[in-house]
Amino acid sequence: MTIEYDGWELHYFDEAYNFRTYQFKIINQFVKGKTAEVGPGTGENTNYYLHKTASLDLFEPSKKIFEILKEKIQNKPNVQILNKEFLNHKEKYDTIIYLDVLEHIEHDQEEFFNAFSNLNEGGYLIVSVPAFNFLYSKFDKDVGHYKRYSKTDFKKFIKQLKPSFSKLIYYDSVGFLLIVLSRIFFKSEYSSNIKNKVSFWNKLIPISKIIDLVTFFSFGKSLLCIIKK
Repeated sequence: MTIEYDGWELHYFDEAYNFRTYQFKIINQFVKGKTAEVGPGTGENTNYYLHKTASLDLFEPSKKIFEILKEKIQNKPNVQILNKEFLNHKEKYDTIIYLDVLEHIEHDQEEFFNAFSNLNEGGYLIVSVPAFNFLYSKFDKDVGHYKRYSKTDFKKFIKQLKPSFSKLIYYDSVGFLLIVLSRIFFKSEYSSNIKNKVSFWNKLIPISKIIDLVTFFSFGKSLLCIIKK
């Protein structure tokens, strides 16, 4: 993730409450104790899991987004906001969270391995990323994504780290189908009219939840990786 990233799209996705609620329902059981979130954006995510933590460190290297975070979260107890990258940070945590962040980092493997080394024994690393690189688009490029991911990418990481537990699932099947249909039938990029597109997608998340279950989380717009040290 670069310091210059200004997160122009975050405001729109912050309003996707159905998606965020679904996302945190999947990861909720793995959040515990002393927690770090890397690239927390405008801080909307913290409302979903803060009650599960003993303390929370937010690592936000973007100066612009850091200032937004300070205003929004300054009065929350046991929360520390740091205007720095997480790479090479040496403090230990029970939970480390990356939600749609790893794809912004050029040296993603180094970041992933560093995060795992910063876990306490029995701690969880939770990473959610955009899925399937064949869906990579101008929108991905516009928001600073280096790539999208498949399970194979994370299996390579996991094989080297040998965690005591790992979970890899795709989720948000409707989001996946919407991107595919948009690529087939429309030439306009996702970046155009983004507010309405995010709103429409968010309303369909209840359908995604059903399809994900029926298809055993075999495809989706997003990929979730959870590993335990």
